[in-house]
Amino acid sequence: KAKLKKMRVLQLCHKPPLPAKDGGCIAMNNLTQGLLDAGHKVKILTIFTHKHDLILDELDPDYIQKTDIEGVHVDTRINFVDAFTAFMTNDSYHVNRFFSPDMDIKIDRLLRKHSFDVIHLESLFMTPYIGTIKRHSRAPIILRAHNIEYTIWEKIAIGTKNPIKKIYLNFLAKQLREYELMMFNSVDGIATISESDKIRMMQLGVRRPIKTIAFGIDLNLYHCQATAPENENKLFHLGAMDWEPNVEGLMWFMDKVWPSIHQKFPHLTLHLAGRNMSDEFKAKSLPNVFIQGEVEDAIQYIQDHDIMVVPILSGGGVRVKIIEGMALGKAIISSTIGAIGIEYKEKENILIADTVLEWIQSIESLMEKPDKKVRIQNNARQFAESHFDNKFITKELIQFYKEVQK
Repeated sequence: KAKLKKMRVLQLCHKPPLPAKDGGCIAMNNLTQGLLDAGHKVKILTIFTHKHDLILDELDPDYIQKTDIEGVHVDTRINFVDAFTAFMTNDSYHVNRFFSPDMDIKIDRLLRKHSFDVIHLESLFMTPYIGTIKRHSRAPIILRAHNIEYTIWEKIAIGTKNPIKKIYLNFLAKQLREYELMMFNSVDGIATISESDKIRMMQLGVRRPIKTIAFGIDLNLYHCQATAPENENKLFHLGAMDWEPNVEGLMWFMDKVWPSIHQKFPHLTLHLAGRNMSDEFKAKSLPNVFIQGEVEDAIQYIQDHDIMVVPILSGGGVRVKIIEGMALGKAIISSTIGAIGIEYKEKENILIADTVLEWIQSIESLMEKPDKKVRIQNNARQFAESHFDNKFITKELIQFYKEVQK
Protein backbone atom coordinates (compact mmCIF):
# COMPACT_ATOMS: atom_id res chain seq x y z
CA LYS A 1 0.00 0.00 0.00
CA ALA A 2 1.44 3.38 -0.98
CA LYS A 3 1.92 5.60 2.00
CA LEU A 4 -0.38 8.64 2.10
CA LYS A 5 1.51 11.85 1.40
CA LYS A 6 0.36 14.29 4.03
CA MET A 7 -0.67 17.62 2.59
CA ARG A 8 -0.09 20.82 4.52
CA VAL A 9 -3.14 23.02 4.10
CA LEU A 10 -3.47 26.63 5.26
CA GLN A 11 -7.18 27.29 5.79
CA LEU A 12 -7.94 31.03 5.87
CA CYS A 13 -11.41 31.67 7.32
CA HIS A 14 -13.64 34.76 7.39
CA LYS A 15 -15.09 33.61 10.75
CA PRO A 16 -14.09 30.89 13.23
CA PRO A 17 -15.27 27.40 12.21
CA LEU A 18 -16.05 26.75 15.89
CA PRO A 19 -18.35 27.26 17.62
CA ALA A 20 -20.49 26.08 14.68
CA LYS A 21 -23.05 28.89 14.92
CA ASP A 22 -24.37 28.70 11.37
CA GLY A 23 -24.20 26.79 8.10
CA GLY A 24 -21.00 28.52 6.98
CA CYS A 25 -19.21 27.57 10.21
CA ILE A 26 -20.45 23.98 9.95
CA ALA A 27 -19.24 23.75 6.33
CA MET A 28 -15.76 25.05 7.26
CA ASN A 29 -15.43 22.87 10.34
CA ASN A 30 -16.54 19.72 8.52
CA LEU A 31 -13.95 20.38 5.82
CA THR A 32 -11.24 20.81 8.49
CA GLN A 33 -12.29 17.63 10.29
CA GLY A 34 -12.41 15.69 7.02
CA LEU A 35 -8.84 16.68 6.16
CA LEU A 36 -7.59 15.88 9.68
CA ASP A 37 -9.39 12.51 9.73
CA ALA A 38 -7.77 11.65 6.38
CA GLY A 39 -4.32 12.26 7.90
CA HIS A 40 -3.52 15.69 6.46
CA LYS A 41 -2.20 18.72 8.35
CA VAL A 42 -4.34 21.84 8.65
CA LYS A 43 -3.36 25.26 9.98
CA ILE A 44 -6.30 27.60 10.62
CA LEU A 45 -5.91 31.36 10.55
CA THR A 46 -9.22 33.11 11.00
CA ILE A 47 -10.80 36.50 11.30
CA PHE A 48 -13.13 36.92 14.27
CA THR A 49 -15.71 39.67 14.66
CA HIS A 50 -18.40 41.09 16.94
CA LYS A 51 -20.78 38.47 15.50
CA HIS A 52 -18.36 35.54 15.54
CA ASP A 53 -15.91 35.59 18.44
CA LEU A 54 -12.92 33.29 18.89
CA ILE A 55 -12.67 32.12 22.50
CA LEU A 56 -9.82 29.62 22.65
CA ASP A 57 -10.65 28.59 26.23
CA GLU A 58 -13.97 27.19 24.98
CA LEU A 59 -12.40 25.01 22.27
CA ASP A 60 -11.24 21.41 22.66
CA PRO A 61 -7.47 21.44 23.45
CA ASP A 62 -7.01 18.57 20.96
CA TYR A 63 -8.58 20.70 18.21
CA ILE A 64 -6.34 23.66 19.10
CA GLN A 65 -3.26 21.43 19.03
CA LYS A 66 -4.16 19.81 15.69
CA THR A 67 -5.11 23.03 13.86
CA ASP A 68 -2.82 25.53 15.65
CA ILE A 69 -5.77 27.90 15.25
CA GLU A 70 -5.03 31.62 15.51
CA GLY A 71 -7.31 34.60 15.06
CA VAL A 72 -7.22 38.31 14.30
CA HIS A 73 -10.07 40.59 15.36
CA VAL A 74 -11.56 42.64 12.53
CA ASP A 75 -14.34 45.19 12.97
CA THR A 76 -16.70 44.34 10.10
CA ARG A 77 -19.58 46.51 11.30
CA ILE A 78 -21.03 48.88 8.72
CA ASN A 79 -19.30 52.26 8.80
CA PHE A 80 -21.32 54.75 6.77
CA VAL A 81 -18.35 57.00 6.01
CA ASP A 82 -16.40 54.04 4.59
CA ALA A 83 -19.50 52.79 2.77
CA PHE A 84 -20.01 56.21 1.15
CA THR A 85 -16.33 56.42 0.21
CA ALA A 86 -16.54 52.98 -1.41
CA PHE A 87 -19.70 54.10 -3.22
CA MET A 88 -17.83 57.12 -4.64
CA THR A 89 -14.68 55.14 -5.56
CA ASN A 90 -16.58 52.11 -6.91
CA ASP A 91 -14.84 49.73 -4.45
CA SER A 92 -16.65 46.69 -3.08
CA TYR A 93 -17.22 47.77 0.52
CA HIS A 94 -19.10 44.51 1.17
CA VAL A 95 -15.77 42.65 0.80
CA ASN A 96 -13.37 45.39 1.91
CA ARG A 97 -14.82 45.30 5.44
CA PHE A 98 -12.95 42.01 5.89
CA PHE A 99 -9.53 43.45 5.03
CA SER A 100 -7.35 44.17 8.06
CA PRO A 101 -3.69 45.32 8.06
CA ASP A 102 -3.19 43.12 11.15
CA MET A 103 -4.48 40.04 9.32
CA ASP A 104 -2.36 40.92 6.30
CA ILE A 105 0.78 41.14 8.48
CA LYS A 106 -0.13 37.84 10.17
CA ILE A 107 -0.40 36.07 6.80
CA ASP A 108 2.84 37.69 5.63
CA ARG A 109 4.77 36.47 8.69
CA LEU A 110 3.21 33.01 8.59
CA LEU A 111 4.13 32.44 4.94
CA ARG A 112 7.69 33.73 5.43
CA LYS A 113 8.15 31.13 8.19
CA HIS A 114 6.17 28.09 6.91
CA SER A 115 5.45 26.48 3.57
CA PHE A 116 2.15 24.88 2.57
CA ASP A 117 0.99 22.60 -0.24
CA VAL A 118 -2.35 24.43 -0.61
CA ILE A 119 -3.74 27.78 0.52
CA HIS A 120 -7.48 27.29 1.01
CA LEU A 121 -9.62 30.46 1.14
CA GLU A 122 -13.03 30.15 2.77
CA SER A 123 -15.36 32.45 0.81
CA LEU A 124 -14.94 35.57 -1.28
CA PHE A 125 -14.27 37.59 1.90
CA MET A 126 -10.72 36.21 2.18
CA THR A 127 -9.73 37.23 -1.36
CA PRO A 128 -8.36 40.70 -0.36
CA TYR A 129 -5.31 38.80 0.96
CA ILE A 130 -4.45 37.11 -2.36
CA GLY A 131 -1.75 39.69 -3.20
CA THR A 132 0.12 39.03 0.05
CA ILE A 133 -0.26 35.26 -0.37
CA LYS A 134 1.20 35.34 -3.88
CA ARG A 135 4.18 37.42 -2.78
CA HIS A 136 5.27 34.82 -0.23
CA SER A 137 3.98 31.44 -1.44
CA ARG A 138 3.96 29.39 -4.62
CA ALA A 139 1.28 27.06 -3.27
CA PRO A 140 -1.91 26.91 -5.35
CA ILE A 141 -4.74 29.06 -4.00
CA ILE A 142 -8.11 27.30 -3.84
CA LEU A 143 -11.24 29.36 -3.26
CA ARG A 144 -14.09 27.57 -1.48
CA ALA A 145 -17.04 29.49 -2.95
CA HIS A 146 -19.89 29.23 -0.45
CA ASN A 147 -22.13 31.38 -2.67
CA ILE A 148 -21.99 33.62 -5.70
CA GLU A 149 -22.46 36.72 -3.57
CA TYR A 150 -23.67 39.20 -6.18
CA THR A 151 -26.68 37.02 -7.11
CA ILE A 152 -27.94 37.20 -3.50
CA TRP A 153 -28.01 40.99 -3.58
CA GLU A 154 -29.53 41.10 -7.07
CA LYS A 155 -32.48 39.03 -5.86
CA ILE A 156 -32.86 41.05 -2.65
CA ALA A 157 -32.87 44.26 -4.75
CA ILE A 158 -35.69 42.88 -6.92
CA GLY A 159 -37.84 42.31 -3.83
CA THR A 160 -37.08 45.73 -2.27
CA LYS A 161 -39.83 48.35 -2.46
CA ASN A 162 -37.86 51.35 -1.12
CA PRO A 163 -36.53 53.03 -4.32
CA ILE A 164 -33.37 54.46 -2.68
CA LYS A 165 -32.53 51.11 -1.07
CA LYS A 166 -33.19 49.38 -4.41
CA ILE A 167 -30.71 51.69 -6.19
CA TYR A 168 -28.05 51.02 -3.53
CA LEU A 169 -28.57 47.24 -3.57
CA ASN A 170 -28.35 47.13 -7.36
CA PHE A 171 -25.13 49.16 -7.17
CA LEU A 172 -23.78 46.78 -4.51
CA ALA A 173 -24.65 43.78 -6.71
CA LYS A 174 -22.91 45.37 -9.73
CA GLN A 175 -19.76 46.06 -7.65
CA LEU A 176 -19.75 42.52 -6.31
CA ARG A 177 -20.23 41.01 -9.77
CA GLU A 178 -17.17 42.83 -11.13
CA TYR A 179 -15.08 42.03 -8.06
CA GLU A 180 -16.11 38.36 -7.95
CA LEU A 181 -15.28 37.76 -11.59
CA MET A 182 -11.85 39.35 -11.09
CA MET A 183 -11.18 37.21 -7.98
CA PHE A 184 -12.47 33.99 -9.57
CA ASN A 185 -9.80 34.44 -12.26
CA SER A 186 -7.08 35.31 -9.70
CA VAL A 187 -7.09 31.98 -7.84
CA ASP A 188 -5.76 28.64 -9.09
CA GLY A 189 -8.94 26.65 -8.54
CA ILE A 190 -12.51 27.05 -7.26
CA ALA A 191 -14.40 24.49 -5.20
CA THR A 192 -18.10 25.31 -5.45
CA ILE A 193 -20.64 23.77 -3.08
CA SER A 194 -23.31 23.40 -5.79
CA GLU A 195 -23.29 22.41 -9.46
CA SER A 196 -25.53 25.39 -10.27
CA ASP A 197 -22.86 27.79 -8.94
CA LYS A 198 -20.25 26.04 -11.10
CA ILE A 199 -22.43 26.45 -14.20
CA ARG A 200 -23.04 30.13 -13.38
CA MET A 201 -19.29 30.76 -13.02
CA MET A 202 -18.57 29.12 -16.37
CA GLN A 203 -21.28 31.29 -17.97
CA LEU A 204 -19.58 34.35 -16.44
CA GLY A 205 -16.38 33.42 -18.24
CA VAL A 206 -14.31 32.08 -15.34
CA ARG A 207 -11.23 30.42 -16.85
CA ARG A 208 -9.86 28.65 -13.77
CA PRO A 209 -10.48 24.96 -12.90
CA ILE A 210 -13.83 24.61 -11.11
CA LYS A 211 -15.07 21.51 -9.31
CA THR A 212 -18.26 20.95 -7.34
CA ILE A 213 -17.35 19.66 -3.88
CA ALA A 214 -20.61 19.18 -1.98
CA PHE A 215 -21.11 20.11 1.65
CA GLY A 216 -20.08 17.13 3.78
CA ILE A 217 -21.28 15.91 7.16
CA ASP A 218 -20.18 13.23 9.59
CA LEU A 219 -23.24 10.99 9.40
CA ASN A 220 -22.30 9.35 12.72
CA LEU A 221 -23.39 12.58 14.45
CA TYR A 222 -26.87 12.55 12.91
CA HIS A 223 -29.17 9.92 14.38
CA CYS A 224 -32.73 9.56 13.15
CA GLN A 225 -35.24 9.37 15.96
CA ALA A 226 -38.87 8.38 15.67
CA THR A 227 -40.95 11.52 16.06
CA ALA A 228 -42.74 11.55 19.40
CA PRO A 229 -46.56 11.80 19.10
CA GLU A 230 -46.57 15.24 20.76
CA ASN A 231 -44.30 16.53 17.95
CA GLU A 232 -46.63 15.41 15.16
CA ASN A 233 -47.97 18.93 14.70
CA LYS A 234 -44.79 21.00 14.78
CA LEU A 235 -43.57 22.97 11.79
CA PHE A 236 -40.19 24.59 12.34
CA HIS A 237 -37.64 26.95 10.82
CA LEU A 238 -33.99 27.13 11.89
CA GLY A 239 -31.51 29.64 10.49
CA ALA A 240 -29.34 32.66 11.26
CA MET A 241 -31.74 35.58 11.51
CA ASP A 242 -29.11 38.21 10.70
CA TRP A 243 -28.95 36.83 7.12
CA GLU A 244 -31.25 38.87 4.90
CA PRO A 245 -32.68 36.00 2.78
CA ASN A 246 -33.80 34.15 5.95
CA VAL A 247 -35.53 37.27 7.29
CA GLU A 248 -37.17 38.08 3.96
CA GLY A 249 -38.41 34.52 3.38
CA LEU A 250 -39.73 33.94 6.88
CA MET A 251 -41.57 37.28 6.94
CA TRP A 252 -43.25 36.33 3.65
CA PHE A 253 -44.22 32.90 5.04
CA MET A 254 -45.71 34.38 8.23
CA ASP A 255 -47.64 37.08 6.35
CA LYS A 256 -48.87 35.10 3.35
CA VAL A 257 -48.94 31.39 4.23
CA TRP A 258 -49.42 30.99 7.97
CA PRO A 259 -52.90 32.63 8.32
CA SER A 260 -54.43 30.11 5.89
CA ILE A 261 -52.60 27.17 7.47
CA HIS A 262 -53.68 28.18 10.97
CA GLN A 263 -57.29 28.47 9.82
CA LYS A 264 -57.26 24.97 8.32
CA PHE A 265 -55.18 23.30 11.09
CA PRO A 266 -55.84 25.29 14.31
CA HIS A 267 -53.76 22.90 16.44
CA LEU A 268 -50.66 23.08 14.19
CA THR A 269 -47.75 25.05 15.67
CA LEU A 270 -44.84 26.89 14.04
CA HIS A 271 -41.51 27.14 15.89
CA LEU A 272 -38.83 29.65 14.88
CA ALA A 273 -35.21 29.42 16.03
CA GLY A 274 -31.96 31.13 15.08
CA ARG A 275 -29.49 33.60 16.45
CA ASN A 276 -30.14 37.36 16.34
CA MET A 277 -33.91 36.99 16.01
CA SER A 278 -35.18 40.56 15.67
CA ASP A 279 -37.99 42.11 17.71
CA GLU A 280 -39.89 42.47 14.42
CA PHE A 281 -40.71 38.74 14.56
CA LYS A 282 -41.75 38.85 18.21
CA ALA A 283 -43.94 41.89 17.53
CA LYS A 284 -46.04 39.95 15.00
CA SER A 285 -47.59 37.85 17.80
CA LEU A 286 -49.26 35.38 15.44
CA PRO A 287 -51.42 32.53 16.82
CA ASN A 288 -49.52 29.27 17.51
CA VAL A 289 -46.17 30.78 16.47
CA PHE A 290 -43.43 30.24 19.05
CA ILE A 291 -40.13 32.13 18.85
CA GLN A 292 -37.18 30.50 20.58
CA GLY A 293 -34.27 32.54 19.27
CA GLU A 294 -30.81 30.98 19.44
CA VAL A 295 -30.73 27.30 20.45
CA GLU A 296 -27.85 25.57 22.18
CA ASP A 297 -28.01 22.33 20.20
CA ALA A 298 -29.22 22.61 16.60
CA ILE A 299 -29.28 18.85 16.01
CA GLN A 300 -31.41 18.27 19.11
CA TYR A 301 -33.74 21.11 18.06
CA ILE A 302 -34.29 19.52 14.64
CA GLN A 303 -34.86 16.11 16.25
CA ASP A 304 -37.47 17.61 18.61
CA HIS A 305 -39.60 19.00 15.78
CA ASP A 306 -41.41 17.54 12.84
CA ILE A 307 -41.63 19.33 9.47
CA MET A 308 -38.89 21.76 8.39
CA VAL A 309 -39.91 24.80 6.32
CA VAL A 310 -37.36 26.73 4.22
CA PRO A 311 -39.19 29.63 2.51
CA ILE A 312 -36.14 31.33 0.93
CA LEU A 313 -37.00 33.87 -1.79
CA SER A 314 -33.44 35.00 -2.67
CA GLY A 315 -29.89 33.83 -2.13
CA GLY A 316 -27.34 31.37 -3.48
CA GLY A 317 -25.23 28.48 -2.31
CA VAL A 318 -26.56 25.48 -0.42
CA ARG A 319 -28.76 25.54 2.68
CA VAL A 320 -26.81 23.49 5.20
CA LYS A 321 -29.88 23.12 7.43
CA ILE A 322 -31.69 21.22 4.65
CA ILE A 323 -28.82 18.72 4.47
CA GLU A 324 -28.82 18.37 8.26
CA GLY A 325 -32.60 17.95 8.24
CA MET A 326 -32.32 15.22 5.61
CA ALA A 327 -29.58 13.45 7.60
CA LEU A 328 -31.91 13.49 10.62
CA GLY A 329 -34.74 12.01 8.55
CA LYS A 330 -37.06 15.02 8.52
CA ALA A 331 -39.79 15.88 6.05
CA ILE A 332 -38.75 19.19 4.48
CA ILE A 333 -40.71 21.75 2.46
CA SER A 334 -38.52 24.30 0.67
CA SER A 335 -38.77 26.92 -2.04
CA THR A 336 -36.88 26.17 -5.26
CA ILE A 337 -34.26 28.78 -4.33
CA GLY A 338 -33.95 27.37 -0.81
CA ALA A 339 -33.09 23.91 -2.16
CA ILE A 340 -30.78 25.14 -4.91
CA GLY A 341 -27.60 23.13 -5.28
CA ILE A 342 -29.13 19.96 -3.79
CA GLU A 343 -29.83 17.24 -6.37
CA TYR A 344 -33.13 16.32 -4.73
CA LYS A 345 -36.05 14.39 -6.20
CA GLU A 346 -39.22 16.41 -5.71
CA LYS A 347 -41.98 14.56 -3.85
CA GLU A 348 -39.52 11.74 -3.15
CA ASN A 349 -37.11 13.17 -0.55
CA ILE A 350 -38.34 16.77 -0.26
CA LEU A 351 -41.38 18.90 -1.19
CA ILE A 352 -40.88 22.08 -3.24
CA ALA A 353 -43.26 25.04 -2.90
CA ASP A 354 -42.94 28.56 -4.31
CA THR A 355 -46.42 30.09 -4.38
CA VAL A 356 -48.75 30.56 -1.41
CA LEU A 357 -51.05 27.85 -2.83
CA GLU A 358 -48.16 25.39 -3.27
CA TRP A 359 -47.06 25.93 0.32
CA ILE A 360 -50.58 25.35 1.63
CA GLN A 361 -50.99 22.20 -0.50
CA SER A 362 -47.61 20.80 0.59
CA ILE A 363 -48.32 21.28 4.29
CA GLU A 364 -51.82 19.83 3.84
CA SER A 365 -50.44 16.73 2.08
CA LEU A 366 -48.03 15.96 4.96
CA MET A 367 -50.68 16.59 7.60
CA GLU A 368 -53.32 14.46 5.91
CA LYS A 369 -51.11 11.64 4.56
CA PRO A 370 -48.86 10.30 7.34
CA ASP A 371 -47.57 7.49 5.07
CA LYS A 372 -46.33 10.06 2.57
CA LYS A 373 -44.49 11.93 5.32
CA VAL A 374 -42.78 8.75 6.56
CA ARG A 375 -41.72 7.85 3.01
CA ILE A 376 -40.17 11.30 2.45
CA GLN A 377 -38.41 11.12 5.81
CA ASN A 378 -36.84 7.74 5.02
CA ASN A 379 -35.84 8.79 1.51
CA ALA A 380 -34.27 12.00 2.86
CA ARG A 381 -31.95 10.05 5.17
CA GLN A 382 -30.94 7.67 2.37
CA PHE A 383 -30.23 10.65 0.11
CA ALA A 384 -28.01 12.27 2.77
CA GLU A 385 -26.06 9.02 3.18
CA SER A 386 -25.40 8.72 -0.56
CA HIS A 387 -24.58 12.39 -1.29
CA PHE A 388 -23.08 14.10 1.77
CA ASP A 389 -20.76 11.61 3.49
CA ASN A 390 -17.77 13.69 4.63
CA LYS A 391 -15.24 10.88 4.02
CA PHE A 392 -16.12 10.65 0.33
CA ILE A 393 -16.27 14.42 -0.10
CA THR A 394 -12.84 14.90 1.53
CA LYS A 395 -11.37 12.44 -1.01
CA GLU A 396 -12.84 14.53 -3.83
CA LEU A 397 -11.37 17.71 -2.35
CA ILE A 398 -7.88 16.19 -1.98
CA GLN A 399 -8.08 14.94 -5.56
CA PHE A 400 -8.94 18.48 -6.71
CA TYR A 401 -6.01 19.91 -4.73
CA LYS A 402 -3.69 17.48 -6.53
CA GLU A 403 -5.16 18.25 -9.96
CA VAL A 404 -4.60 21.98 -9.43
CA GLN A 405 -1.06 21.39 -8.11
CA LYS A 406 -0.14 19.65 -11.36
